[in-house]
Amino acid sequence: MISPSAPSLDELTAAFAQWLAFVAAPATVSETKGTAPDPGAGVGATSGPAAPVAGAAGEPAVPWCRVVEGKAKGYHFEAQVLPGQVVEVGRLLFDRGFAIDAVTGVDWMAAGQMELVYDFFHPSSALHVVVRCRVPREGAEVPTLSEVFPGANWHERETHDFFGIVFTGHPDLSPFLLPEDADYHPLRKDFAGAA
Repeated sequence: MISPSAPSLDELTAAFAQWLAFVAAPATVSETKGTAPDPGAGVGATSGPAAPVAGAAGEPAVPWCRVVEGKAKGYHFEAQVLPGQVVEVGRLLFDRGFAIDAVTGVDWMAAGQMELVYDFFHPSSALHVVVRCRVPREGAEVPTLSEVFPGANWHERETHDFFGIVFTGHPDLSPFLLPEDADYHPLRKDFAGAA
């Protein structure tokens, strides 16, 4: 596939806003810098800290997206989506010529959540996008992106190794960097060391 020309931030924001409206989820689109959207305030409203907006313990956050200051953040656009929306958003970015750069996790132990962080880049521009997804810490599962981005395969295996997040539909979640008999996930905050 020949990579389409890079979309502008306005085009990317419009595509995400259209997608958010289509999935009929309460969502926010913000083009402001330095604040996270307030999911209850409606489209374009912002308030609160720059951290992702999370639901109650164990609940995923409400979907939203925003343009951010690229020089300050290292990326230009970010979105928070629900676990069942990860593949749809991956396709949205793939169709616009983006490639996957990394997949990692964050353990929000006090909140009872795990966060997946997907980094995407466009090969013909400097445009970088971050997509976040929160799942309950216990039984953390999210659909695999490896069917849309085959390169996500080993990123997801590594994230599974270190955080214990299961990528449903993944072709092979066998240990990637840990020993084959490892029954621990060393980047979880409650990890006390391998026996």
